[in-house]
Amino acid sequence: MNSDRRIRLWTLVVDVARGGTVAVEHVCAASVAVAGVDSAAVAVTLRATPREVLYASDRTASELEDLTLTLGEGPCVDAITGGPHLVANLAAPECLARWPVFAPAAVLAGVHAVFALPLQVGGIRLGVLDLYRARSGGLDGEQLADALVLADTACAVLLDDARPDRDERWPEQAGLQHPEVHQATGMVTVQLGVTAAVALIRLRAFAFSHGRRLRDVAGDVVARRLRFDSTDDACDGGAG
Repeated sequence: MNSDRRIRLWTLVVDVARGGTVAVEHVCAASVAVAGVDSAAVAVTLRATPREVLYASDRTASELEDLTLTLGEGPCVDAITGGPHLVANLAAPECLARWPVFAPAAVLAGVHAVFALPLQVGGIRLGVLDLYRARSGGLDGEQLADALVLADTACAVLLDDARPDRDERWPEQAGLQHPEVHQATGMVTVQLGVTAAVALIRLRAFAFSHGRRLRDVAGDVVARRLRFDSTDDACDGGAG
């Protein structure tokens, strides 16, 4: 995914926000435009709470998100634990067999194609960007590439990395206004063997997924109550 694509799509999201603070609804609007779908939604899944819909672009998206939450099945559920689920035709026999309740209910609601893209940082899964279309058919290569970048953008917005006042560039890393965050970032850099930018992303993702403030997580790292490792679980409570 080249930088030109990211810059183009970030500019589109900022334009949709019309100079205001970028939020997930602006990312959803941009996703609808570039992917050729009819509606979009963003849902998060935190350890302490069930799936929560942050935004649905219209009644159809809201209805599909309700179906997903109620039934506990569908591509938008599977994308949370797996990779992207790109379903070109929910009425296909294999879809009806895999999601015997969700698939026919979605078709009845007027949705024939679903593209569910996980929002994740490393092994930490924050949620999913769900794209819905009334007609069947898949995404072409350009549409999929754009949608994947916008899923990354939604993830950045959720982690509060997006700033529309930064010359319309891809969101930069933030969060070093507190000294403990700076120190913890350095410690995680050593623990994981990654760059400072990646270390900060892992800190913020952990804080978000556990419903905690970044500075509090950083304080635990500095006090050696929390240590990051290279597993998908990201960190444990051991000292070191």
